Amino acid sequence: MKSTIRRAFVATLLSLATYAASAADETVVVLEIKGGIGVATADYLATGIRHAEERNAELIIIDIDTPGGLAKPMRDMVQDILGSSVPVATYVSPAGARADSAGTYILLASHIAAMAPTTHLGAATPVSLNGEDVTPAEPVGEPAEEPDGESEGDGEARDTAPPAPGSAMERKVLNDAIAYIRGLAERHDRNAEWAEKAVTEAATLTAREALEQNVIEFIAEDHADLLEQLDGYEVSMDSQEVALATLDATIEKFEPNWRIKILSAIANPEIVLLLGIIGLYGLMYEGWNPGAIVPGVVGVICLLLAAYALQVLPVNYAGLALIIVGIALMVAEAFAPSFGALGLGGVAAFVFGAIMMFDSGVPGFGISVGFVIGLAVLAALAIIWLVGYALKLRKRGAVSGRGSIIGGTGTAMQDFTGDGKVWLEGEAWAAHSEEPIRKDQEVVVRAMRGLTLEVEPTSQADARDAQLQT
Repeated sequence: MKSTIRRAFVATLLSLATYAASAADETVVVLEIKGGIGVATADYLATGIRHAEERNAELIIIDIDTPGGLAKPMRDMVQDILGSSVPVATYVSPAGARADSAGTYILLASHIAAMAPTTHLGAATPVSLNGEDVTPAEPVGEPAEEPDGESEGDGEARDTAPPAPGSAMERKVLNDAIAYIRGLAERHDRNAEWAEKAVTEAATLTAREALEQNVIEFIAEDHADLLEQLDGYEVSMDSQEVALATLDATIEKFEPNWRIKILSAIANPEIVLLLGIIGLYGLMYEGWNPGAIVPGVVGVICLLLAAYALQVLPVNYAGLALIIVGIALMVAEAFAPSFGALGLGGVAAFVFGAIMMFDSGVPGFGISVGFVIGLAVLAALAIIWLVGYALKLRKRGAVSGRGSIIGGTGTAMQDFTGDGKVWLEGEAWAAHSEEPIRKDQEVVVRAMRGLTLEVEPTSQADARDAQLQT
């Protein structure tokens, strides 16, 4: 009897210890998304979700503050959130943050939508790659008003409803965005009507308005406040209601790996422009000064990084062509001075090309005009300096071989008249002189016969040169 009671007591203690250990192991993984949403952001989110699933985390919190971004990475992120086996809470924070455009889709796709006070969301109208709003001038499908005095029966032309305003592509993009955002809102029983207005009218809401209009579920001051409110909250996962246990959860911040950090750094229009300029400079310097090696290697690496980044950025290739033309004109100014005409034209082409290249209208992927102008001026000065330096190198003459030896100055290694030895360019040479030469005396090479140098004292050579000049 006593042994039975003892075993039951031990089993109870073990179960309590197991429960306490499992409760203590509850983990909330926090991801942070700031700035424009691109390929690197989507990669980071996918990696973070996989990490949370491997850790068997209780919840994933996405701290978001974004003006929007690219459609393809945004859709990939939405799919990752919808396919996550761990509940995802998107939290617009800190105070003053926003979840505009693509951020609104991500928020609505999440199992839990929360915002900090003084934050906002919305403005989810899609834009084309040239920066134009694809929303038609009038609501899609709204019939045009009939002229006064005419009825529906007048004329066969009114038997068919007028086409919706805007091009076919604009209507296609808009209707697709409407259906997509409504589907995300309806999946979690949120306000689909407002979600549609966020697309068609670029509607926005503050945190308080979003809560009142059933667009989000919670307003929280910080993570601790959010986790306290979420404790016991039920979310739908695979058609099952799961209650969250977040009160005593451990918060783990997931940092991006080095590959994602590099991709995030180079997937920036200003960085891409810098990489391209450095790459071109490196190759031009290597071409003007063969054998330098380092400029060529650096140039190739920078150009490859820029080319990779251009694959994940919205780029206008007409702008890229203008940039190339601008650089070519600046190089031409250095080779064939035109009193600034080519140089100024090159700077202008470079500035307009850079602005056109990245001015796509996609939030988070624009470029500063001041940065472009400053870079253009520096580019022009650098190219002119590089070309001028290369031309000076050419005028300097030979620096190796026979051409560099004749006329060179060496030092006698011994006293001699006739044959002897001299030290020149780090080597000992056989020498011949008709004049007496003393050890350590400077000599000038006048000719070269085979591997024997014809030399004479520098004093005699200077006197002869002076006489020839007079």
